[in-house]
Amino acid sequence: MFFLSDMLNKKLNLPKPSEALPGRARAIPTAPRHFVSKRPLKGPHPDGLETAMFGLGCFWGAERLFWQIEGVWITAVGYAGGITPNPTYQETRTGLTGHAEVVLVVFDPRIVSYAELLQLFWEGHDPTQGMRQGNDIGTTYRSAIYTSGDAQHQAASASRDIYGTSLRAAGHGRITTEIAPGRAFYFAEADHQQYLAKNPYGYCNLKGTGIACAMPAVTS
Repeated sequence: MFFLSDMLNKKLNLPKPSEALPGRARAIPTAPRHFVSKRPLKGPHPDGLETAMFGLGCFWGAERLFWQIEGVWITAVGYAGGITPNPTYQETRTGLTGHAEVVLVVFDPRIVSYAELLQLFWEGHDPTQGMRQGNDIGTTYRSAIYTSGDAQHQAASASRDIYGTSLRAAGHGRITTEIAPGRAFYFAEADHQQYLAKNPYGYCNLKGTGIACAMPAVTS
């Protein structure tokens, strides 16, 4: 019983650097192209595009939310916000890498704004659950926004405050979403990329609160 409790505790608490798995110097292999758009997964991308990074639980369903949006050039799933360099999927699931499962979104701000992506993020999951999302429990499933530049950070923080007010008015708890400056993004293995396009009836645990997010007047 002690062993099971210890393992659960590790999955619900981020590891200290001394506890983290060592990882590796080289990136793990991933898919060369996006399964849906056929565009190169790692670029190069056209000029004028921007990137965003969101964690909202299991990245299979989260990625599908974003690749369907007009103005999103490409999406990829991977790991961010942790300690271990170039982790594998199995390593992140131990809770000893510190990473969250995230979606990297490359988008054209002339077509879709960062504010619109934030709205999709907030409404697409429950950001009040701490180290879990529904039945998916552990640090890898935490809600997170890793920003690119001051404008994104300010927009994410402002939207959190506004949505938090709406959630509290509806009886929900406080938002636990981690908002932090850009972190290293490690591409996940090929079989995880665009998983629900390859497996249309595959597992998806995403469920929003049903509360609309009234976005502040921000730009991308």
